[in-house]
Amino acid sequence: MKPHVTYQQLKTLCSPEEPRLPERPSPAQPKDFRCILVVAILATMLGAALLIHSLVLPVHRLGSVGGVAAPSLDNTCSDPCRIVLVESIPEGLAYEANSTLSPSTSEAWRNLLRGARSTVDIAAFYWTLTNADTHTQDPSASQGEEILAELLQLTGRGIATRIAVNPPSSRQPSSDLQALEESGVQIRKVDMHRLTTGVLHTKFWIVDRTHLYLGSANMDWRALTQVKELGVAVYNCSCLAQDLGKMFEAYWALGLPNATIPSPWPDKYATPYNKQTPLALQLNGTDAGVYISSAPPALCASGRTEDLQSLLSVIDGARAFVFVAVMSYLPTMEFSHPRRFWPVIDDHLRKAAYERRVRVRLLVGCWRHSKSEMFPFLQSLAALRDNRTHYSVEVRLFVVPANETQAKIPYARVNHNKFMVTDKVAYIGTSNWSGDYFLHTAGSALVVNQSLVEPGGRATLREQLQAVFERDWDSQYSQELSSLGQWEGLCGAH
Repeated sequence: MKPHVTYQQLKTLCSPEEPRLPERPSPAQPKDFRCILVVAILATMLGAALLIHSLVLPVHRLGSVGGVAAPSLDNTCSDPCRIVLVESIPEGLAYEANSTLSPSTSEAWRNLLRGARSTVDIAAFYWTLTNADTHTQDPSASQGEEILAELLQLTGRGIATRIAVNPPSSRQPSSDLQALEESGVQIRKVDMHRLTTGVLHTKFWIVDRTHLYLGSANMDWRALTQVKELGVAVYNCSCLAQDLGKMFEAYWALGLPNATIPSPWPDKYATPYNKQTPLALQLNGTDAGVYISSAPPALCASGRTEDLQSLLSVIDGARAFVFVAVMSYLPTMEFSHPRRFWPVIDDHLRKAAYERRVRVRLLVGCWRHSKSEMFPFLQSLAALRDNRTHYSVEVRLFVVPANETQAKIPYARVNHNKFMVTDKVAYIGTSNWSGDYFLHTAGSALVVNQSLVEPGGRATLREQLQAVFERDWDSQYSQELSSLGQWEGLCGAH
C-alpha cells in the first residue's frame, strides 16, 4: 500500500505557520478537521502496511548493508526465482577432489534454449561459435556448434529471436550471424564506437521474459571449453528478466540506422530497481535484494544504477573482505590516447584496506595478451600489505595451463572472470576493470545481497561465489607476484 497524500499536501493542511482565524468557542475549524482526518487515515494505512510487512514479507529484514539498500514495499517480487552459478572450466584444468564445482555454461545455455517457448533476446560482443570462424580443427568446438544448431532452430519453433551485437570486425567474422539471419533471427548491430567511442561488451540472454543468463562468457565456442568463465542463470524470475529486458530494448533501439542516444531516455526504459531500492525477492528460497547495473552512464535510463557506482558501493560496503576475480585490472583509461591515469577503483580498494582494515584479494588473469603495464600497478597495490600495520592486500595471477595443441588456439586459455564477492554482496559483471569499460563501453552486472540470511541453511549465491573464489585462490593455478621476468614468462605479456 502507498499513501496518495504527499508531505506537501499534509503540510498545506496542517502547517502551524499559516495565518489562523481568531479563536472561538465553536467546534474545530474545517482545516483542523481535515488535518485530523488525514493523519488518522495515514496512521491506519501505516498500521496496515506494517502488518503486511511483518506477516507476509519477511524479505524486508535485509536492511541497508554492503552497498545495497533495503528493498521497499513497492519493490517486491513474488516469483519463485531460482539462481544457479555456472562456470566454464577449460579442458585440462583440474581441481583437487571435493573442490567446489558449478554446472557448466553450455548446460545452462542448452537449458534456456530447449525451454524457450516464445522469445529469446541475446546481447553479445561477438559471435564465433564454430571452428570455421577461428580456423582451427579443435574438437572442443563441438559444444559451441551444438549451441549454434539449437539457435538456428528457434524461429522454426515459432520463437521470436533477436540479437543485439557489436558490428563485426575483421578479427570477428560474421558467418554465425549470417546463418542466424538466414534462419529468421532479427539482428541489429549497435555501433557503440560511433555512439560512445566504446563497444557493446555486455553478455546476457533473456528467454520468455522470465529466465536469463548474465556473465563473462561471449558467444564463442572457446568460452565453453577453452576459457575460464563465470556467470549466473536465473529461472522463473519475470521481475528480474523484464528489468534486464529494458536494457536490451535500449540496445535494440540504438541498433537502428543513425540512432542517437536519447537524453533523457523515455520512461519505458526507466527502472525502480537500483542500489537505493533493490528488487526484493527470494532466490532459491532465501531472501535477497537484487538489482542490475549498466554501463556506460549514457545508457542508464532513469533509476538505473551506473555500473561503476554499483561496483564502488559494493567495495565501500564491505566490512571484512573484498575478493575480486577479473581478467584485466588497470587503473588507467586502457584504450585512450593520449594516456590517462584512472585510479577510481584502485583508490576505493586502498581506502577499504587502510581505513576499515578490510582484507583485499585480487586474482587477475594472466595470458599472452596481458598488458605489461598492468603488472607494476598490481605490484603497487600488493605493496600495501605490511605485517607491522596489518594492512591486508594480496594480489595473485591465475594462469590457465596449455598443452602444445591448446596453445595454438587464438584468444584462449585465460581466466576471463569478472566478479567480486564481499562479506555482504555478490557482484557478477561483464566488464574488465579499467576506466574505458565503465565510461564508454556497454556492460552490465547483477548485484545480489543476501547478507542477513540466517546461517546453516542452503548456501546463498554469495557463499557459493566466495567458495569459487577461494577454490581458485588456493589452487595450483594461482601464482604469487614476483619479478617482471616471471610475469613475462608466465603470461607472455607484450
